[in-house]
Amino acid sequence: MEDYEEVTDVFNGVKVWWASGKIPPQSQSISWFPGSEEKRYYKLTFHKHDREIITKSYVEHVLKKGKEIAVKNRQRMLYTNNPSKDWHGWKPTKWGNIVFEHPSTFDTLALDTAKKEEIKKDLIKFSKGKDYYAKIGKAWKRGYLLYGPPGTGKSSMIAAMANLLDYDVYDLELTTIKDNSELRMLLIETKGKSIIVIEDIDCSLDLTGQRKKRKEKDDDEADKEKDPISKKKKEAEEESGSKVTLSGLLNVIDGIWSACGGERIIIFTTNYVDKLDPALIRRGRMDKHIEMSYCCFEAFKVLARNYLDIESHELFGKIEELFVEAKMSPADVADSLMPKSDEQDEETCLKRLVEALEASKEEARKKSEEEALLKTKDGVVTEG
Repeated sequence: MEDYEEVTDVFNGVKVWWASGKIPPQSQSISWFPGSEEKRYYKLTFHKHDREIITKSYVEHVLKKGKEIAVKNRQRMLYTNNPSKDWHGWKPTKWGNIVFEHPSTFDTLALDTAKKEEIKKDLIKFSKGKDYYAKIGKAWKRGYLLYGPPGTGKSSMIAAMANLLDYDVYDLELTTIKDNSELRMLLIETKGKSIIVIEDIDCSLDLTGQRKKRKEKDDDEADKEKDPISKKKKEAEEESGSKVTLSGLLNVIDGIWSACGGERIIIFTTNYVDKLDPALIRRGRMDKHIEMSYCCFEAFKVLARNYLDIESHELFGKIEELFVEAKMSPADVADSLMPKSDEQDEETCLKRLVEALEASKEEARKKSEEEALLKTKDGVVTEG
């Protein structure tokens, strides 16, 4: 609204009047002094007999809609945690940020259509679940585990989730975090309506199977303590490395600290799900496990539409047959479909994909024969 502008509004049949105004600075000569700047305000006028509906319903309605508009119009950000040595003074720069502009959406994601719809419904249900989570007494958060071979679109899935829900993304690098206390501080600094991502969780720190190996590790450490050289090496590693533990990470994502704030999604990605400690990915921590597998024919059709602007072609039948046995990641399929020059048409790109699929099929066949031969030599395969 412009200065001194007036507008009317109607809420549940009740008419109200809004007017904007301003109070000039108290002194022009010392405008820098606190309290001397110009102040703007809105004045709400309504009939006396409508006071109850205005104070109990209308004002709350206006505030709620205002927050929704602010969230919709805000500029979404991609955050990453800064190393401890970059924190300074009373205003530590725990998180650096840039504008989040990743173009990935569920429409462009190379994934089975039914699976995409299932994930979208789950995300939307979570984003609208504030009252439900309060009713059941749980923190308003949800964990997703994305696992599968490299190039299967795990990072693109995260971007598509953020774009669907209009959430910020926090890319958490565990190796730069000094200890569990610092990890908690970082979590406290995150905002609601956000996705906290730890990519390649199996490679981030030695968090895999820690509890099973603890006794062996303790025995090994006791031996090293007797050796002065080993002791100095250990001290140097402790000084430079991260001391974040599996229990510390579990407390942050699922303990009492996880309730600091709401409307957060926590995502782990890994290429090797079998390497992860079961406690890290159990239901309740990672509520939904999503396998990002090799490209299927349905996913291929999405890529063909994205890269070549085609819905069908005479080579589609051949390609569908090859996908039954060939194993190619969506990234490799996309690389084959991408035109290499202006002269290349869709048929050239599709033929290149057919050749790549046939090569992948042959490679899979040879690998299978080699494995069968090794089993025979080891006496695993017997006649009869």
